[in-house]
Amino acid sequence: MSTVAAEPKITPEEFLALPDKERFELVDGQLAEVNVSVLSSLVGGRVYYTLQNHFGLNDLGYVWPADLYLRCFADPNKLRKPDVTFIAKDRLTAEILDEGYLITPPDLVVEVVSPNDLAYEIDEKVQEYLDAGVQLVWVVNPALHTVRIHRADGTITGLHESDDLSGENVVPGFRCSVATFFPSRPASAIPPSSAKG
Repeated sequence: MSTVAAEPKITPEEFLALPDKERFELVDGQLAEVNVSVLSSLVGGRVYYTLQNHFGLNDLGYVWPADLYLRCFADPNKLRKPDVTFIAKDRLTAEILDEGYLITPPDLVVEVVSPNDLAYEIDEKVQEYLDAGVQLVWVVNPALHTVRIHRADGTITGLHESDDLSGENVVPGFRCSVATFFPSRPASAIPPSSAKG
């Protein structure tokens, strides 16, 4: 999911002061570049929008897009930036909202696969989230139009575009079609010279 650059070790506090930190996560005190594409960003936005609509209507908790950093891991020098994050309302305090990163393990984390992501790196991230106490992790694959659900109890379920996705006991009442997350592909652009008649 990310490529670790050969950089001197920095602290999370130093990391948050970087002007271009949005392009990176912090892994073992080093910068790890986050892979993104136009499609993965679009799908991440659709996932966020779908969840936000549900949370807003039901006042169940808080949902963040891809700019929130998590610092809830055993390694204090690790900052991860999921594509979507949810935490139940009763688990969040005003003090936590003032922090530069979320130190409480969220209830749900969503990772959207980008073209340059490596499978083992995604698996590593999922395990880090689960080890930190995240109850539910969705890995959304825009190329395959699938969602892989990882649960705290170790079970995994794969869903396809025709399936329904639920929030299970983590996001009560949430349900949508997996297809909701994936836009239809635009028609190929017509070269300007071909458009002349």
